Amino acid sequence: MSYEIIIGLEIHVQLQTKTKIFCGCSTVFNPDHPNVQTCPVCLGLPGALPVLNEHAYYLGVKTALGLGCQIAPYTKWDRKQYFYPDLPKGYQISQFDLPFSHHGHVDVVTRDSETDGNKQPTVRRVRILRAHLEEDAGKNMHDESGRGRDSKVDLNRAGTPLVEIVTEPDLRSADEARRFLEELRLMLTYLEVSDCNMQEGSLRCDANVNLHVTQPDGTKVPTPIVEIKNLNSFRFTEQAIEYEVARQWEAFQQTGIRMGAKGGHKRTVGFDPNRGTTYPLREKEEAADYRYFPDPDLVPVMTTVEKVDSIRAEMCELPANRRQRIIDEFQLSPYDAAVIIDQGRAVADYFEEIAKSCRDGKQAANWLTQDVQAAMKERAETISTFPIRPNVLSALLDRINKKQITIKSAREVFAALLEDADGGAVLSVDRIDELVKSRGLAIVQDTGAIETAIAEVLSRNAKAIADFKSGNEKAIGALIGQVMKSVKGADPQTVREKLLAKLAE
Repeated sequence: MSYEIIIGLEIHVQLQTKTKIFCGCSTVFNPDHPNVQTCPVCLGLPGALPVLNEHAYYLGVKTALGLGCQIAPYTKWDRKQYFYPDLPKGYQISQFDLPFSHHGHVDVVTRDSETDGNKQPTVRRVRILRAHLEEDAGKNMHDESGRGRDSKVDLNRAGTPLVEIVTEPDLRSADEARRFLEELRLMLTYLEVSDCNMQEGSLRCDANVNLHVTQPDGTKVPTPIVEIKNLNSFRFTEQAIEYEVARQWEAFQQTGIRMGAKGGHKRTVGFDPNRGTTYPLREKEEAADYRYFPDPDLVPVMTTVEKVDSIRAEMCELPANRRQRIIDEFQLSPYDAAVIIDQGRAVADYFEEIAKSCRDGKQAANWLTQDVQAAMKERAETISTFPIRPNVLSALLDRINKKQITIKSAREVFAALLEDADGGAVLSVDRIDELVKSRGLAIVQDTGAIETAIAEVLSRNAKAIADFKSGNEKAIGALIGQVMKSVKGADPQTVREKLLAKLAE
């Protein structure tokens, strides 16, 4: 027997608003001061009436457009009723049968061409069933010290605006699920609709997992769907799915439990990252269990094609599109493009400004992903605070391309510029030329001096010459090094070409 893994995800994204979705309370993450960001509306007190936060709806539409969803001209609010301590009203304001958006997709690279030798990466299209708006619940806090059994509730989060994104069951491995979430987070941060801080709960995921087992006679038997709740990291999501797949396969082999069989109900589980296992929470509810009905306190929301188009016009270029564009425009490899784009808009903007100015995308990519990244890490800076701005770095790279300085000399200038910045100096293009001149870093244009140095080096390195002529091409490296030491600022390529010409005589 064999099996196919079937995975669908439900992702809850906290929208980046200053106030909650139906009241004016702050949405700032404030775990050290529980229950201070509340009011009669988010506490569900009698007589309190909700009012929709217009900016939350705007960010929701922006998110849905990024997902390629269709925007509904008419949407309403529903009450999803269940009893839980962190839900003071006894119901959650959500959307049921008329969500504000539906039917989109996200394309996910599931195999990298850089690692498997294929010319093109493998892409899976993950369909988006719907994206709808809802309010968050509060947070239950349990005493895990073992000294007591107290549980407390913090309602600061109650009423925080969420977009719930529901995929079709199109994913086929834990790795694909992780890659999908990474691509989704990248898109959301590019659009600036959420900070997607998983540690603070701004991005959470529920994974629905089951297997389709192929029997010896060719028939396919599904195992019961298991929903893994509240996964708050990509690594935990991948681990939880991998564990659940292995558990379901083992259970099927032992019991043959399938959908509809006794004991084969849908169920909900949690994930214990310390043990790497899932554990039962409750039987999985169906829509009827929540007794949805339209919220009588909120009016429906209607929008127009013109309004949706105006929001679309304000959106930035999506990361998937930008990744392909810089491959085409700057002749980058898919790997280099991914490294740049996946670090966020600010890094991508920095790269494009350099590449366009110095007219060398590959050189710009190399410096950004190597020298700039290394310096930022050492200095604990972001691209926004990094002192060497794009106009200065592009001028430095331009001098390399014009063979005014070598790459080695450019790195010396780069380090000197950072020292200047640490001393409080404002860096400029003119400072590059000052450093090149004062340190004697300009490439020697006097070919006569290079030829003289080559003659002197060859006269005292008979063995290296013999080694080279006998087929040891590495021997020329030592000769180049000696010439470069003799003529400071000589271009290594020029030295190599002249050495080869001399040795060929």
